[in-house]
Amino acid sequence: MHRIISNQAFYIFITALLILVVYLLAPILSPFLLGALLAYLTDPLVKRLEKYGVPHLASVVIIFGLLILAILLMILMLTPLIQQQINEFIAALPQIMNWVETTLMPIARQLVYTGSFKATLSSSLPKAGWIFDTVIKSGFTLVEWAVNIVLTPIVTFYLLRDWDLVRQNIKETLPKQIRPTIVTLAAECDEVLGAFFRGQLLVMLSLCFIYGIGLTLIGLQVGLIIGIVGGLLSIVPYLGSFFVVITASIAALVQYGDWHAVLWVLAVFAVGQTIESYFLTPYLVGERIGLHPVAVIFSVMAGGTLFDFFGVLVALPAAALIKVLFRFIRHQYHF
Repeated sequence: MHRIISNQAFYIFITALLILVVYLLAPILSPFLLGALLAYLTDPLVKRLEKYGVPHLASVVIIFGLLILAILLMILMLTPLIQQQINEFIAALPQIMNWVETTLMPIARQLVYTGSFKATLSSSLPKAGWIFDTVIKSGFTLVEWAVNIVLTPIVTFYLLRDWDLVRQNIKETLPKQIRPTIVTLAAECDEVLGAFFRGQLLVMLSLCFIYGIGLTLIGLQVGLIIGIVGGLLSIVPYLGSFFVVITASIAALVQYGDWHAVLWVLAVFAVGQTIESYFLTPYLVGERIGLHPVAVIFSVMAGGTLFDFFGVLVALPAAALIKVLFRFIRHQYHF
């Protein structure tokens, strides 16, 4: 009995230690976790090629090459369109400046002349040191992004090549008495994660198309860029929707100068949300996660508080795994 308690305490200690290490190393984990995610998503394609007699390494090279090629083709296809949108935006700058001077500045002046706002503004003016510190941090952020862009494909390739070996090594490190339980639980988690990530990716790409085409059809000059960015941001719950509504509405006001254009923006958003809510998400993602909307909001806020932006990205799959874990424990111990 004493030995069982000691073993349980040891496993709890190791788990807590691993969680602490992950928390401390969170700032540098992004390329490794993103590489692991890409390897996880593309490993079934490697397995499918192997079923047709293609050697493992050749399958990995083919799938990895197709992944890189797809990303490059997407960039090449979107670059001219985005460049055209940027040129249209630059051409519209005089109109934007006129809108700022005639519409925005009077509102700003009225706010500045308000005593409470003036006091708040004077107490929160940035110091030169704060500006310098922000510039330095921005420089480090750019370097970090560059390093992540280089590291992510390298990590993806090696993990994809050794994915089965990694899984086998993890399995062998598990104590024999709990190995069957962990393997069963891991299979359930794999089913949930696979459904979530692959479905969410299709939803995200579909929203890029819907928002981009819809905003372009109503004549919004930067509609394609807003639609693509909004679709990509939809991987974070509510962020993509918020971005599309706010930025597209402001762009419509600047371009057309009346609220009727904003109504067209809201119509495009309503169509996109309807398609996502009633068709894309139910059929592509399904009800495998089954999180209540309040649980979704709490998960996103908790993830952002603990791990900043990366925590927001992984909040929903982490919450889904926690739900699977609690369901497994309840079924295992009948409570």
